[in-house]
Amino acid sequence: HILSITGAAFSGAMDYQQKLAEKLSILNERGNGVLIRMNYIKKTCTDPKTRPSFLADKSMEPAIKYINKKFPRNQSRRLTQCECCCDHVYELLNTIDACQCFFDISINFDFTKNYLDLIITYTSVIIMLSRIDDKKALVGMFNCAHEMTNGSSDPSYPRLGQMFVEYEHTWKKLTEEFGPHTRSVTSALLSLRMVYPRRNLPAEQWRSAQLLSLLSAPAAMLDPACCNTMACEYLSMEVMERWIIIGFLLCHSSVNTNQASQELWKMALRSGLYLTLTRDEVLNIHKVTEDLFDSIKGYNKRIADIKECREHVIVNCGAMHRERRQFLRGALKELFNVLEDEPGLLGPKALFVFMALSFSRDEVLWLVRHSENMPKIKTPEDYIDNQMAELLFYMEKLRGLMRKCSYVVQRYHVQYLAQFDALVLNDTIQNMYVCPEEESVLMSSFVSTLSALSIKQVENKEEFDLRALRLDWMRLQAYTSVNKAPLPIKDYIDLPKVMNLIQFHTRMVDSLDELLFETSELSILSFYPRVFEKMFSQSSEEMTMKRYLMAFPSVCSQFSQCGHPLCPEEVKAMEKRSLRLCVTFLEQIAKQTSTVVLEICAEQCNLNDQLQPKHCAEAISAARHRKQKKQVPKKGEVLKEKPGAESLRKDRSVVTNVDKMHLMLTELCSCYSLCTDFIVFDHIVVPTEFLISHLETRLSEIIVRMANYNQTTQEIARPTDLLAGLRAYTASVHSLSSYINVDVTRLVKNVLLQQTQPLDSRGVQTITTLYTNWFLESLLRQASNALILHCPTMHCFVNQATENDPNFRAEEFSDVSELQALAELIGPYGLKFLSENLMWHITSQVSELKKLVIENMDILVQMKNNFDKPEEMANLKKRLTGGENVLKRMTIIGVILSFRAMAQDCLKQVLLKHCPYLMGPLECLRDFIAPEDDIKVNVFELASAAGLACNIDPALVTAISSMQTDNTSVDEEYKLSCLLLVFIAVSLPTLALDPNSFYSREHGHNNNVHCLAVAINQVAAAMFTVQAKNIEQHLKEFLLMASNALLQLGQNTERMDLKNRESVYLLLHMIVEESPFLSQDMLESCFPYVLLRNAYREVYKSFVITLG
Repeated sequence: HILSITGAAFSGAMDYQQKLAEKLSILNERGNGVLIRMNYIKKTCTDPKTRPSFLADKSMEPAIKYINKKFPRNQSRRLTQCECCCDHVYELLNTIDACQCFFDISINFDFTKNYLDLIITYTSVIIMLSRIDDKKALVGMFNCAHEMTNGSSDPSYPRLGQMFVEYEHTWKKLTEEFGPHTRSVTSALLSLRMVYPRRNLPAEQWRSAQLLSLLSAPAAMLDPACCNTMACEYLSMEVMERWIIIGFLLCHSSVNTNQASQELWKMALRSGLYLTLTRDEVLNIHKVTEDLFDSIKGYNKRIADIKECREHVIVNCGAMHRERRQFLRGALKELFNVLEDEPGLLGPKALFVFMALSFSRDEVLWLVRHSENMPKIKTPEDYIDNQMAELLFYMEKLRGLMRKCSYVVQRYHVQYLAQFDALVLNDTIQNMYVCPEEESVLMSSFVSTLSALSIKQVENKEEFDLRALRLDWMRLQAYTSVNKAPLPIKDYIDLPKVMNLIQFHTRMVDSLDELLFETSELSILSFYPRVFEKMFSQSSEEMTMKRYLMAFPSVCSQFSQCGHPLCPEEVKAMEKRSLRLCVTFLEQIAKQTSTVVLEICAEQCNLNDQLQPKHCAEAISAARHRKQKKQVPKKGEVLKEKPGAESLRKDRSVVTNVDKMHLMLTELCSCYSLCTDFIVFDHIVVPTEFLISHLETRLSEIIVRMANYNQTTQEIARPTDLLAGLRAYTASVHSLSSYINVDVTRLVKNVLLQQTQPLDSRGVQTITTLYTNWFLESLLRQASNALILHCPTMHCFVNQATENDPNFRAEEFSDVSELQALAELIGPYGLKFLSENLMWHITSQVSELKKLVIENMDILVQMKNNFDKPEEMANLKKRLTGGENVLKRMTIIGVILSFRAMAQDCLKQVLLKHCPYLMGPLECLRDFIAPEDDIKVNVFELASAAGLACNIDPALVTAISSMQTDNTSVDEEYKLSCLLLVFIAVSLPTLALDPNSFYSREHGHNNNVHCLAVAINQVAAAMFTVQAKNIEQHLKEFLLMASNALLQLGQNTERMDLKNRESVYLLLHMIVEESPFLSQDMLESCFPYVLLRNAYREVYKSFVITLG
């Protein structure tokens, strides 16, 4: 057996041939990959979502049971010759033990650390393997498949099967295996006696020693921070505890016989309840140790020690770690502030940064693994930290500062290595009286490599790679640590002291990121999502912690670094989980920030609303009665405060709700200063974009909610009120740029632009849709029934005087100021959508009109041919049906077109105010192109979209042209258009019979028939444009027929029901005035002007005009 070979005989061959350093490095890296792979297999098999389907298939259950029952089958003699699947680990551990290697963490740090890591990694793999419940089924089914495919069993199957059988009792087998290695393991662990107790101190001693403080000794601030055990200063406490607990579990005889081992072991047992094996797999150290010792005779005292240590942990450990975290929060904040102010100190004081990061990381990981497996204790608050955000924040700030100032650190340490370390190392080598050839070559290469470094390499931004030097140093540790080595390292303490310092300095030059990852990576948080989210939730509830919340999503950027090439499948699951956590945190931060911003906006909107003119009636009334004696307010009556009273304070310490919100906004916005962006698994994350997205969504919802649209009652806010509220909101939102660097202008533009469309980006109705629906369903519907009148003089709609109170006052929604406010709100795009809906209603009326024309086509043709024959016209008119219906529908079209013209004019005024330089050229283009050229030229659509009036409405032309179908020819459409004008012309006299046709100066005709002028001109122009006919000629014909029809009214002077004849006469004058194709000369040629003059006199006779 290899252990029977004496160390003296073996050491000479081992020194340079066994390659202990290389094997330790490779096996540790490989072991970590295997461990991660085992954990992934366990998680895959236990999660119902990812569990292999064949393990859950009921038809496979008999086969799986059979495989488990007969496992391992095909047992052969080869199984007795195999000890385990980890031959390389066995061989290396036996070799090290046979060489009686010297281990001391403060001297040969790398050699000792890698040795202990190998033991822990190997043990963790075996434990993880024992936790995979389906391992026998998986291996057995794979072997069956291999046999069916290749005709023979897998060569490694018997060995693996035997291993499963042997490790049924995991800890018992492991302790048996490591029994021969007790001396080596114990010596390595006992070297921690000077390191672990010094690190495992309560916060009071840290505070009294002013740990991590650069200000405690100002005179020594520029002195380089160095010691004989540089790497031990930032060595993880969790790693050391794992070494001690598991190491003494494997070699438990040392605990029972060695007082020093027992003290170190008990100190580690008092540090916590759980140790991490890998990812979220933990080891209940007291339970496992007690169960193992309970099966061994003579360990009763140790079992009592375990119980005593467990009670100590439950009572004291939570509070101790809480105080440590409290201390570290202040220490890291001070350290960061000093180094940020003086980044040059990062050179000499870099060790402080890595110590601070390592200490903080240990405390975070301790809390995470114990929070997930919290024991039943009286003080659970010790395991809850609502200030974790601050600790994570300053860890991230220190990491970021080191990366930002890496040039400073690199420059300092290159000079340190070349001008100091190389000289000291050379002197140390010269003072050594024994130096074998191989060791001499290595040490000489160290000096030459360091001496070759220069500051010019840093200035030229050359890549440094000193990994070879560090590996050679580890080789040298291995060469000099074996028993009876020619150059025993324990006899030359100065050499490891210098080399350990040099190793740290080289890492500052070429592997700063690697060291930052080693001391501060928190990727384990991705495997504790519930705890991580709970920490965020607890921190977000504290006002003082809100400025540090960005640390949580920022930590997610580290999760991509913990993957391993041996388990690429795990990376996808980690990416998905990390992104989910990151997005969740950013969404929550953005939600809180946007809520505060919009609450402030709402408060400002309320204050602004108090200053609106509609609220000043009470103030005006009070001013009128100011001279009167002030009345005593009634009992219980609350006097209304004037606007601005909220700003009056007798004491500044009185904090208002607005003050609290501004403070909260300041805190939340401060957290965005941590970083502008970061990368999570190749995804670039920009935190402010989440805030903008939230504000965009919430602001859109608020704008729609401010419209107060009720579809049932048909209530809606006045456009001017909504515009005033929106301006108050946008003004307040713009103040956000004072707190945080975000493009608020882009945000507001996006929101307002979306409101000009029928649906926003989320598919929700906007104010454009709401106001379009309201104007169509409420205002214009009532106007169509003459319950609301179009008032051409006042340029608005007004309510008809009725017995019932109207639901709303039409003029409050349709006057110039309201429609200009509407144009401001929904813009040209929104008004285009409104126009399209108006055109749909117009085309539906035109379709009905065409049906009426078709019904009376023969009569209308005869009337067109005989319009100058009164007797025949009278007879034909008696046979004509639907005349009133035609006028009613044309009036509806006129009302709609009048409303659209008012809206277009208000849009024009708004655009003239906002962009006059654009409107001028548009007017020139509109006037330059003649209407008869081609209406489809985009100039007219552009002019119409800008609110400019066109002789021929392009929107109406488009709507009417879309009505044409393949069933009707152009000639038929033309004929219908001509007959429609005839129908309207011969039906006009019937208006005189309607008592509501009376014309007033204020409101026009009481049945809105004055809107016929707009309807006739616009519809005729559009129809004949589509049909490419002469508009002017056909309107002249219409004017002639209408004049003849109305002149017949003058013949019936005896009828009293024609009292509104004069009001109807005025329609002819209005039609000519509205038309760009007709003139007064044309009207006078067919209708005597004296009749119009008399008509105006009769209409205005009832009004008294007072001058002076």
